[in-house]
Amino acid sequence: MGTRAVTSTGGVSDTLDDTTQTVKDKVSDAAATAKQKVSDVGRQATDKVDEKRGPAADALENAAATIHEKAENLPGGETVRSVAHSAADKLESTAGYIREHDVRAMLTDVEDVVKRNPGPSLLIAAAIGFLIGRAFRED
Repeated sequence: MGTRAVTSTGGVSDTLDDTTQTVKDKVSDAAATAKQKVSDVGRQATDKVDEKRGPAADALENAAATIHEKAENLPGGETVRSVAHSAADKLESTAGYIREHDVRAMLTDVEDVVKRNPGPSLLIAAAIGFLIGRAFRED
């Protein structure tokens, strides 16, 4: 009888071990599938953003050209014209940056800036969050 109890207990234990392993395998498979889906969605989003880089750079360059043209007729003297030209130059520089860097490189640059300046980055993130919240808030 003692042998049967051990065999019976051993059988239950083996069944539990098998069931536990099956559950672990299913959870692992589900996690791998979810990870792959998230990766695919991220890749698709990155591809879409990369597709829009050219048109965004074009729009910035057009805005810069318009500012340069209009700057000459601005009232307020040389200082105002200088500020306008400076802003247009920054837009042109940004357009060049967008053309030369893909999304991954831009994200890496943002991460570097945040690491070097965590306080101001946190304040900017809070301000952006506030503005987005205000934009979506219903009155």
